[in-house]
Order: sequence, then C-alpha cells, then structure tokens
Amino acid sequence: MTFQTHGLVCAHHHLYSSLARGMPAGDTATDFLSILKSIWWRLDVALDLDIIYWSAALGAAEAVLSGTTAIIDHHESPTAIEGSLDAIAAGCALVGVRTNLCYGVTDRWSDDQTLITTGEQPRAMTDGARRGLQECDRYLSTGATGMVGVHAAFTCSDETIAAAADLANRHNTGVHIHVAEGGVDAQAANRLKTLASDNWLLAHCVYLNQELPGTIVHNARSNMNNAVGYAYPATRSNLVVLGTDGIGADMQEESRIAYARLRESDVTQTPDVVWQWLQNAQTIFPQVTQDTVVWSYDHMDSPWHAAFTTQNHATDVSISGRNVVADSALVTCDIVEIRSKAAEAAQRLFSRL
Repeated sequence: MTFQTHGLVCAHHHLYSSLARGMPAGDTATDFLSILKSIWWRLDVALDLDIIYWSAALGAAEAVLSGTTAIIDHHESPTAIEGSLDAIAAGCALVGVRTNLCYGVTDRWSDDQTLITTGEQPRAMTDGARRGLQECDRYLSTGATGMVGVHAAFTCSDETIAAAADLANRHNTGVHIHVAEGGVDAQAANRLKTLASDNWLLAHCVYLNQELPGTIVHNARSNMNNAVGYAYPATRSNLVVLGTDGIGADMQEESRIAYARLRESDVTQTPDVVWQWLQNAQTIFPQVTQDTVVWSYDHMDSPWHAAFTTQNHATDVSISGRNVVADSALVTCDIVEIRSKAAEAAQRLFSRL
C-alpha cells in the first residue's frame, strides 16, 4: 500500500463553468434542453477572453489541488471565439497543469444571432461554426495538444460535423463531442457513424443506441444532476474514462460517485471497474505517468479502500518533475490572487446574464 500515485486526468471538463457557481437563476428548467438554454447557453454567450482566462486559472488550480494534473477541456464562447483556446492555455499554464483543448463548434446560433428552434436540426454551417473550426485549426497548427470540438450533433448541421471530422483528420487528432447526452440527441449515432473513429472522445453516451468507435467519457455526477439517466458504461465495448462535465476536477470524488451509480445499477459490480476507468485516461494523456501525487491516505493504490475513503486529499503534486503543490498549498502561483480575480470576473459575467 502507498501514499503515492501518478497524476489523474479529467477527460471531459468545461473550465468556463468554474465561475458558474452562484450565477443568477434563469427560467425554471424542466428538462435537459431547458437546462442548456436557461443555464449554459446563457453563460457561454456572455464570456469574454479575460473571464475565460480567470475561469481556466481557477479551474486548473482546483484540479491540481485535488491531484488532477491533466485536463481535457471542451470550450464554447460564441461571442469570444478567436483566441479563446490561448486564453484557456495561458490560465492553465499559470498553474502548471497539462491541457488538451478544443473549441466546441455549433450551429445553434444562426448568422442573425437567433437561437435554433427546439428540435430543429441546423441545415447548413453557420458563421459561428466556421469561426470555431478556424480557432481549432489555428490552435492545433501551433503544435499545441488538442482536438477538434463539436458541441453535439443535434445543434450542428451535417456540413459542420463533416468539416470537423475532416479537420481532425488533417491534424491527426480526434473529435471531442457530446454524444446522446439527452433524449434530444438520441439520434446522434445515426449521424456520426460514418465519421467517428477510434481517436474520438465521446462524452456522456446516455442515449447511445448503437456502437460507435471512440473512447466514452462517463460523467456520472453531471448526468445525475441533469436527470438524463444512466449511461451503463460497463456494458459498452469502448474504452471508458471519467470526466466531470465541468463540476470541478476532483477525479477521486468523481470515481466514488461513478462507483456508487454503477453499484446501484448492478450490485455485483466492484470498485475495480471504476478504478480501471480512472486508469484508462493514461492512454489519452500518457504524460501523467511522469507526474506524482502524494495523498493523505496510505491505501491510494487499493480500489476498495479508495472507493470508501472520502477524506483523502493531495498533499504534494509534481508535474514532470516540477513541484506544483507542497504541503497542500499551490506553489506555482498565488491562489489568493486567482480566487480574487476569478470573483471579479464572475461578477462581470453575472452582470451580463
């Protein structure tokens, strides 16, 4: 038994959600689509580059303090597209966390800035989607680690999805996309099956009704929070990894929630299954094996111990030999300043909602 592990990976994050806590309420949400419209689509359209930077810095700081040394982020900011991935990268670099970034293209805003009608599939690529693809292309062309992002099939035209897949192929990377998260996107597989490949990252897959190539990212707590149902990831033939969908980046906590949900669905399941999901992320982000995390608990290599021990925390974190956390404190930058600047950014954000 040991106090030490390698770094953990959050395989599906939305760092801009770091500032969403305490945001003013919108219309009462009664289903998944209304949650998107009343919360997240209000929030992302109000972002600017400075807000994006401080949300990324805060999210990265919280991640590394919980032993997460790599973040695969899915970003959207329809009115601040150009340079948004650089802003996220800079915020995370301030802390020292590894990143894999993408901009999630969507056609949900028409060229006249009206939101698509419920259930209406966009017919053609919008200017916003085109600019989003250009942002992915620009960022990947610098040699940065990333993917091509797509919001979800139901908010994209066939033209946009095909263009995203083509761009990913040209950069020898995959597409990071929400797949069948809610019933509104239940037909996603039909539209993606001729394009998807093994290097795609498929987030959620709750309503996935046929096999698709790619790695499935299970986001147990988010799926529960949005009441979209259970994805039954243990029944899939795909490689499964864990994400948070923007609810922090504490992957030990996320894995315990994922285990509780798994066990609820099948009492014969064991923590070893979710432990493997946590380890599988190394195939996407192998660099985390160069990172070390020291924990407050000496059985961190035991799935059965970790699944039922809720008070363990990271005390020391090193990323590629560089000390980032020491004695449970961030040492690469000033966490007080990050929290202060993030709070100011949050107030500016909230004033626009």
